[in-house]
Amino acid sequence: RIVTLLAKRFGRHAALAAWQTDNEYGCHDTVLSYSTAALAAFRDWLGQKYQSPEALNRAWGNVFWSMEYRSFGEVELPNLTVTEANPAHRLDFRRFSSDQVIRFNRRQVDIIREFSPGRDILHNFMGSVTDFDHYKLSEDLDAASWDSYPLGFLERDTDDEAHKLKYMRVGDPDLQAFHHDLYRACGRGRWWVMEQQPGPVNWAPWNPAPLAGAQRLWAYEAFAAGAEVVSYFRWRQAPFAQEQHHEALLLPDGSPNEAYETCRTVSAELAALDPKAGNERADVALIFDYESDWAWRIQPQGADFSYLKLVLAFYRALRKAGQTIDVVRAAADEVRDRKLVILPGLMCPNEELIGELASTQAMVLAGPRTGAKTKDFRIPADLPPGGFRRVIDCRVRRVETLRPGANIRLRNRTPDLLLERWREFVEPGEGATPIIECEDGHPALLANGRRAYLAGWPNDALLDEVTAYCLAQAGLERASLPDGIRIRDHGGSRYIFNYLEDAQDISEFASFGEILLGGERIPGAGVTVVGKQEHDTGGG
Repeated sequence: RIVTLLAKRFGRHAALAAWQTDNEYGCHDTVLSYSTAALAAFRDWLGQKYQSPEALNRAWGNVFWSMEYRSFGEVELPNLTVTEANPAHRLDFRRFSSDQVIRFNRRQVDIIREFSPGRDILHNFMGSVTDFDHYKLSEDLDAASWDSYPLGFLERDTDDEAHKLKYMRVGDPDLQAFHHDLYRACGRGRWWVMEQQPGPVNWAPWNPAPLAGAQRLWAYEAFAAGAEVVSYFRWRQAPFAQEQHHEALLLPDGSPNEAYETCRTVSAELAALDPKAGNERADVALIFDYESDWAWRIQPQGADFSYLKLVLAFYRALRKAGQTIDVVRAAADEVRDRKLVILPGLMCPNEELIGELASTQAMVLAGPRTGAKTKDFRIPADLPPGGFRRVIDCRVRRVETLRPGANIRLRNRTPDLLLERWREFVEPGEGATPIIECEDGHPALLANGRRAYLAGWPNDALLDEVTAYCLAQAGLERASLPDGIRIRDHGGSRYIFNYLEDAQDISEFASFGEILLGGERIPGAGVTVVGKQEHDTGGG
C-alpha cells in the first residue's frame, strides 16, 4: 500500500532518477521469522518442492531419530527443538526464508515499474549480511547497491584487536573492496554505494573519526571498482533521536562537515580523471555462494568456522598480491575465459560448473569443504568432494576442527606456515600429487597440473604461498605490495591506495605510466592514480 501511494504520487516526477526498495534487507536479523504466518508459508513451500511427505522424508533423511512426517502439516519450524534440528530441515528453511525476501522485494518492484516506468530500481544491501540470496534478488533490479561503513564494519565484524587498532581510522583494506566486487556481481556490472560513511557513526562498539583523507580513499576505491554513484548517509546530522551521533555531510546547525569538503574535492578530481563505470572482466574469479554460507553456519563443526571469513581470507591474499578480482556466482558462464578460479568451501558445485572447470585452461584452486555435501545436505555417496572429483581426483576420508592455537605444522616448510581451524585427511586419486604435506604425512595441498585442492584452512602466511603458487601456474604476475598498500586496475588506469596512517613509497608500482593523481610517495589514507601503458599487464 505504501509503495503504491509513493509510486503513484512521485513516479513520473521530472526530478526522479531511481528508486530504492525498502532498506537493508536482513539487517537487525529480519530474514528468519518463526511466526505462525511463516509456519504456514513454509509448509506450503515444502509441499510445492517435494510434492509428498515421503519425498521430503527421503531428502531430509528423517529415518534418523524417527523423524518421519505423515503430512506437511506435521512439519514445524526448526526452532525450539530439544536439541539440534535436522540440518537439511534448517537449510530448506533458510532457502524458504530467502525466497520470501525475494518475493517481498518483487512485489515492490512490480508496483514501481507500473507507476514509474523507465527509472532504475535498486536495493541497498548491507555489509556481511548473508541471510538471503542477493544474486537471485538482484535479478529483479536494474542495479545493486550497498551501504559502506568501513570503520563501523571494522569494529563490528573483526575479532583481531591488533588489526582493529592498525586500521582504526582508515578501515580494513579488503572488507569494503570485497563487498564492492560482490555487489558488482549482483548488479551484473551495475552498482552503487547508496550509503557511504561520512564520519563517526553511532552504532559500532567504538566509533572513531576517520583519518584525514579516508573518506576520499573510500570514494576512489568504489569508483575504481566501477561504481556509478557514491552517495552519503546522511545529508544533515540529526540533533534528535537514535542517530544523533551519526555524522553527516552537514553538522546539525547546517554548516559543512569534513565529508562535505571531501565531496567537493573528489567531484572536481573526477571531472578531470573521467573514470568509466563498469569493469573489464578480470583474469581472477573468486566464487562466493550464499547457500554455502547457510550450510556452514548450520553445521560449522568448529566454533570459529565462517564461510564469509574463509572466502575473505582468499580475497585478501589475492589483493595483497596485487590482483584485481571478480567475485562471482557459482555458475559456468562466470568462470569461463578466466586465468585463475578459486572456490573455497563451495558446498555443492553444480554439474555445469564442474564440467566447465574440468575442461578449462585456467588454474583452479578448490577447498576446503568444496563438494562436502549434496543439495540435500548429505555427505556424497563417494565421499567429498563428490562430483568435483572430475576436476581433481581425491577423497576426503575424515575432517577435524582445531581450537585456537592447535595448529598443524607442515613438512619442510618454515614454522610460520600452518593449517588452522579446519583440516581434512585426503587420499590422492589418479594424477593428484601432494605439493605441500603436513608433518604427519597427510597432504595439505594436492595438485594435478592446473588443478589443486587445499585440504585445510591456511593461516595468512601459508595462504600467501598458496596464492603465489596459483598465480605462477596461471601465468599471472604477483606484486609484492608494501604493508597496507592495495592496487586496483580499472579502465586504462591503476589506482593505488594506502590504508595505513603513515606515508609510503610506491614508486615501484607507479613509475610505468603517467601519474594522473597523487604521487610516488603516498600519504596516509592517500590515493595515487596512474595511466597504464598499453603493454603493461601487471596486477591481473
